[in-house]
Amino acid sequence: MKNIMRYFIQTNDSFSYLVPRVILGCVIFPHGAQKLFGWFGGFGFTNTMSYFTNTAGLPWTVAFLCIVAESLGSIGLITGFLTRLCSLGLICVMTGAIVMVHWPNGFFMNWFGKQAGEGFEYHLLVIGMSIPLLISGGGKYSVDGLINTFDKTSLHHA
Repeated sequence: MKNIMRYFIQTNDSFSYLVPRVILGCVIFPHGAQKLFGWFGGFGFTNTMSYFTNTAGLPWTVAFLCIVAESLGSIGLITGFLTRLCSLGLICVMTGAIVMVHWPNGFFMNWFGKQAGEGFEYHLLVIGMSIPLLISGGGKYSVDGLINTFDKTSLHHA
């Protein structure tokens, strides 16, 4: 278990992951806040759970994890805490959204209101930004990096 946690916080000191991590977290946060708190015109936790379980047919655990991935996961990305886990969560949520909802509407978003619904280009971008974070971690100025540095320092002094 300790090795799994080490893997999840392992990262390098690269700036390459800082910008996409923070921007992705900031873009996803309002979507998660809609689902969890009802902010930004959202329906809040109870109504979102009801929609996911009753209308979309998701098991309650999957519905709950979707809400957590977008709300707490976005905060995790912004701060760089458990970046790999947060990225994996977003990859799963966006893949599910593409397969269950957006695939029949095609690639493009519904810019002119002429499609039955939104396409999957946004979801694909989120997946594309999440994959490098899943592979390499949060990079510079991440909580993961601080924990990793602290862990290495404490190992050398033990």
